[in-house]
Amino acid sequence: MRGKAGRGAGCIVRAQSALVALMALLAAAPALAQAIPAPPRHPNIVILLADDWGFSDVGSFGSEIATPNIDALAAAGMRFSNFHVAGSCSPTRAMLQSGVMNHRAGLGNMPETIPDEHRGKPGYDTVMNLRVVTIAQLLKAAGYRTYLTGKWHLGSDAKRLPGARGYDRAFSLADAGADNFEQRPIEGMYDTAAWTENGKPAMLPKDYYSSRFVVQKMIDYIEEDRASGKPFLASVNFLANHIPVQAPDSDIARYSAMYREGWTKLREARAKRAVALGIMPAGTTMVTMKTTPDWAKLDAEERAAAIRVMQAYGAMATAMDREVGRLVAHLKATGDYDNTIFVFLSDNGAEPTNPYNRLRNRLFLGMEYDTSTANIGRRGSFSAIGPGWASAASSPLSGYKFSAAEGGLRAPLIIAWPGHPQVRAGAINGGLAHVTDILPTLLDLAGVPGQDGTWDGRPVERLAGRSLVPMLGGGAGSVHGDAPIGYELSGNAALFRGDYKLVRNLAPTGDGNWRLYDIKTDPGETRDLAAAMPDRFAAMRADYATFAKDNGVLDMPAGYTADEQINRYAWQKQGKKRAIQAGLVLGGIVIGLAALVWAWRRRRRSRA
Repeated sequence: MRGKAGRGAGCIVRAQSALVALMALLAAAPALAQAIPAPPRHPNIVILLADDWGFSDVGSFGSEIATPNIDALAAAGMRFSNFHVAGSCSPTRAMLQSGVMNHRAGLGNMPETIPDEHRGKPGYDTVMNLRVVTIAQLLKAAGYRTYLTGKWHLGSDAKRLPGARGYDRAFSLADAGADNFEQRPIEGMYDTAAWTENGKPAMLPKDYYSSRFVVQKMIDYIEEDRASGKPFLASVNFLANHIPVQAPDSDIARYSAMYREGWTKLREARAKRAVALGIMPAGTTMVTMKTTPDWAKLDAEERAAAIRVMQAYGAMATAMDREVGRLVAHLKATGDYDNTIFVFLSDNGAEPTNPYNRLRNRLFLGMEYDTSTANIGRRGSFSAIGPGWASAASSPLSGYKFSAAEGGLRAPLIIAWPGHPQVRAGAINGGLAHVTDILPTLLDLAGVPGQDGTWDGRPVERLAGRSLVPMLGGGAGSVHGDAPIGYELSGNAALFRGDYKLVRNLAPTGDGNWRLYDIKTDPGETRDLAAAMPDRFAAMRADYATFAKDNGVLDMPAGYTADEQINRYAWQKQGKKRAIQAGLVLGGIVIGLAALVWAWRRRRRSRA
């Protein structure tokens, strides 16, 4: 009996000890829960896509334009000084959205610049085709909310608007550009300003200004779905600084004392700043493009108009930068900033097109807009910086939008993840990077799987880009190594391989001959190495031929230029309207001249 009692007492003691231990564990549970790290939350992603900004249009890349908020992202992240896109907007946007080369994505050319002979050919859909998977589709499948505001320009039918390509909400413009102050198209190019919200025609507010609106709409989307607790993809696609160049009066006034020395002086000043910042190598030399007018030969009226339009251009960029700052401030206030990856880039180099370089254009635009010098950049204006200022915006590079020169293809890129060790803050990376790299980079940083050649049970185009994460961490060189990267648009073509670039430009920026440059030491493309390196030149010509065959690149018709094709497109699109209006103007001129002749003859008869 005593033994059983002893064993019973021992069991009670052990039970009491276990109970005490359990209570101690329960008491310590909150501390243990805090010690165990929570599963990582996918980062938010914000893409800030500028339109037609030249390589040195950002302050942290050498500009005199005030861009403090974009510069703050540069300080918090990494600047890429050797990043390449396409020579015009839609091909770049297709590659950014899909990670696939532009011909394979359907944008071998844009609807506004494609010659009739190429329409409907494989790779020349002029819209982003359904064989590619977008970043929105991939992130949405991983549990992201997906939003897009601003310019889309990748298709306007129900299957190709943003809502059909993975975006939960989208307020988008299907055209290349539109007015920045009202719901008005680029007159002569389009019948209407094709804005839609979630696939349905949409109206802009009365107080609309493009940069302010696309940011506010994005903030609204983010907040309306905040209760879901999901991370978000926010693709903000600005109209700034696409034609028409327009900005608030207060921003234009800020630049009232600037740009009076002309584009050549500005080009030189920006080149010096880019070298001082470490964006360009010391000793970088420049060429003067043959399409750049001589500032000294302009008359007083021409200079006044040129100065005013560049003041409006700087103002438009500053107005956009202010909205970037407003979005960043909002994300800081909501606690999202530290877990948000920011990507800032431009879709191509600066726009050189001068819409007033033909008499018929001047007559038409003069009837549609207030083209006075005092109104340049304001509501009701239609302004463009032209090749002179575009050469400065691309400084110290050669060429600009549409060309395959570095000024057309090399764009500013900033990637920031504030406070996160995977992105080296304040650094500059000079390794070769490409727009198709953005999608795999963001998927890599977010821990989201990509597509492997199939999606939703069907074959799709494989990714062409590579993750830039090794470069973001400070790795030297390029993730592409010595692998060739080809490019073609409107007959202007290039092939990148390591530090070297093979390039061909058609008129008006080139002569159709292939050239070879070391773009690491000579980013201005001033020293052709084709004769000095015949083996490399021949090997890269062969690499380009392979690229062209694999991507279905077509030769351009004789005499083709993008500028001529844009004008042909506009006059075909709006030919009747323009012809009537131009006829009225010319008729008025004829009547006026006839009246003057009649009055002159009458005076002569009266004197006789």
